[in-house]
Amino acid sequence: MPLETQPADPTEKPGILPMQGLNALIEAGAITSASPFDADQVQPASLDLRLGARAWRVRASFLPRGRTVAERLKDVEMHEIDLTRGAVFESGCVYIAELQERLDLPAGISARANPKSSTGRVDVFVRLLTDCGDLFDDVVEGYSGPTYLEIAPQTFTVLARTGTRLNQLRLKRGASPKLYTTDCGVDLTGELVGFRARRHAGIIDLDHIAGHDPRKYWEPLWFNRGELLLDPGEFYILASKTNVEIPVREAAEMLPIDPGVGEFRVHYAGFFDPGFGTEEAQGTGSKGVLEVRCHETPFLLEDGQTVARLVYEPLTDKPTRLYGQLGSNYQKQGLKLSKHFQPW
Repeated sequence: MPLETQPADPTEKPGILPMQGLNALIEAGAITSASPFDADQVQPASLDLRLGARAWRVRASFLPRGRTVAERLKDVEMHEIDLTRGAVFESGCVYIAELQERLDLPAGISARANPKSSTGRVDVFVRLLTDCGDLFDDVVEGYSGPTYLEIAPQTFTVLARTGTRLNQLRLKRGASPKLYTTDCGVDLTGELVGFRARRHAGIIDLDHIAGHDPRKYWEPLWFNRGELLLDPGEFYILASKTNVEIPVREAAEMLPIDPGVGEFRVHYAGFFDPGFGTEEAQGTGSKGVLEVRCHETPFLLEDGQTVARLVYEPLTDKPTRLYGQLGSNYQKQGLKLSKHFQPW
């Protein structure tokens, strides 16, 4: 960017806001909540969002497109669910839930949401909704209003309640540049190469950490000449071929590559916070975990094949704490299931 176009005040430079910037927005009332914020809710470059008191079973997904979410709900609502006592979200069904956090963003600040890693790894598809929004997960600059979450469990039936965290929000000032991208290949070497979800397994309690026997939910996949045949409709957990490192002044998002390379979708939970996999945060040797779903036709995946892409963006400043320094289930991870499961 030419020197003359850079803002004079370095605190106003474009980029993703680190945790101190998120805390400043909370203190200023730009982000409020129906209950006090949790001590660990603000992450190095994102804010965890929490389920509110109510959800609705709906007969179809929707985008508000010029109307409020509450107005559109009337067209598709089937019944209301009380989340304060906990509720079961059935696989194959679609729900809309209130979130506790409300946004009153100042001019120049926009946001983007993504499922948390633990949500994606149990194949629960979630997307943020905002009033009058034309897109899922994207929050327009200066948005003022409530937030909602579409919840669509794909393989497992799950139990959640008020306060459960299923997604996270990344806030951005201005139009920050995309710095660079790196391709992410799949690792199909080693004795254990992945896991395939078992259909018709039991309920997963999304707030019960290390409380589930993985063998009841997952089938291990063993080495087979560096190949893996993906079955249509099945869900897999695999690992990246190379280590992932997110510099301390950057954040990254993992995006699927062109579907023309194969009949599969990779990675539903895409945010990587600054410090992931870095020596400074004691995370050297961290792999990216890949959530893979095959579509209409079987597909033969080969070791090293590119399946996703990491896109890096700058932060406005180095976060006061890095990923892993707040406590993490996934720093220095290899092939790893979600935090809900006991070690394999």
